[in-house]
Amino acid sequence: MQMPVKAQAAVLSEQPTRELCEFLASIRYESLPEAVVSRAEDLFLDWLASALAGRDARPIAAIEHFASLMGPAQGPSEVLTTRRRTSPFFASLVNGAASHFVEQDDLHNSSVLHPGTVVFPAVLAAGQHAGISGKSFIAAAVAGYECGVRVGEFLGRSHYKIFHTTGTAGKLAAAAGVAHVLRLDADQTQHCLGSAGTMAAGLWEFLRDAADSKQLHTAKAAADGLMAAYIARDGFTGARQILEGAQGMAAGMSSDADARWLTDGLGSRWALAETSFKFHASCRHTHPAADALLALMNENRLSAEDVEQVIAHVHQSAIDVLGPVMDPQTLHQSKFSMGFVLALIALKRRAGLADFTEPALRDSQIRSFHDKVKMVIDPEIDRAYPRRWMGRVTVKTRDGREIDKRISSPKGDPDNVLTRNELEDKALRLAQHAGAASEQEMRQIIARVWRLREAKDVRDFLRAT
Repeated sequence: MQMPVKAQAAVLSEQPTRELCEFLASIRYESLPEAVVSRAEDLFLDWLASALAGRDARPIAAIEHFASLMGPAQGPSEVLTTRRRTSPFFASLVNGAASHFVEQDDLHNSSVLHPGTVVFPAVLAAGQHAGISGKSFIAAAVAGYECGVRVGEFLGRSHYKIFHTTGTAGKLAAAAGVAHVLRLDADQTQHCLGSAGTMAAGLWEFLRDAADSKQLHTAKAAADGLMAAYIARDGFTGARQILEGAQGMAAGMSSDADARWLTDGLGSRWALAETSFKFHASCRHTHPAADALLALMNENRLSAEDVEQVIAHVHQSAIDVLGPVMDPQTLHQSKFSMGFVLALIALKRRAGLADFTEPALRDSQIRSFHDKVKMVIDPEIDRAYPRRWMGRVTVKTRDGREIDKRISSPKGDPDNVLTRNELEDKALRLAQHAGAASEQEMRQIIARVWRLREAKDVRDFLRAT
């Protein structure tokens, strides 16, 4: 006997995972606002260039080697860093790792999730396998972002203290994107998320000894999310309430989970359009203070030599993530060091990709300024986080002044967004950084991305070797 419509609605409201899956399966390109479609193209270019910038990095080379040993030598999906073709699983594995290496990929504030680095490698690999159009690709990416962001928000601040949300919620984001590529219905999507959620993992402990785990988190999130969708298509079942169930993700990974976030504004609030771009080539937790210090020094015409001390007023999660890196010894650690990043801002007026180098690690001026920086919890900033990432610094000068500067949004946030010209410049720099694509090739890619919605398929962004 079929359940009455009102009774069905009541059940759905009590089962947020199901309601989320109904929404994800219903997303269609034609129903997306223009602003969402345009931002999806922006984010795709930003991700693709970030992936190219990971070329030749040691951790990425190790994962590429593993993929070449274990995966097929031919296939439909591009490995962007090497330009070879392989299966969707191994292409998403490598591209997911590569796009998170240089710390230039996007971030969604309130979920504290890097959605692009897990959604796009999975959706591109599966999309090239399935031969989907640009419009279908955009719709699938939107599904991935909408799922991952809401799962990250649901898991809450307590989750992020221990778990790298991009490795956990990100696995469901990738799964949702590929589920859309494969045209899974709501039931299949729910099983897909169940399988992705039971594989979700990613711990912050790697920061203490500069281990390579962060790239493994994104590699596995993209590849395992893709796997979850493909096996769901073939009838593999997963837990129906993997998120809010008594022994689900929230039960084991959070103490402040709130299921209301899973269905927040479905169909009216587009989380993809809320996603921020990264301007500085460092952990996003350093950006608000970096922008505040840059503004303060420019407005007061200060040099690094004028500064006696910098106090960065931060939220608790910045302490949790950046606090373990007291004495950065590797390039990766330097990107997670508030002192190192603010030293670059003070000395160079920037913290770009080319500024994080081995010589910089040993630079006496950078080290000296690094030692002048300390972080303190700011109650106002902590209350606003993670919905808003406010910045504040207090500078004590050698001549006895104390100067304070606040910013409401770091550069790259939706209300302080990078323009398409700035995104193009960033993409060209990222490709040049690793020599992964020539300027001519990158300009062709940029032009193609700006016409993504018109594309008949998403195959072959780079010439194969």
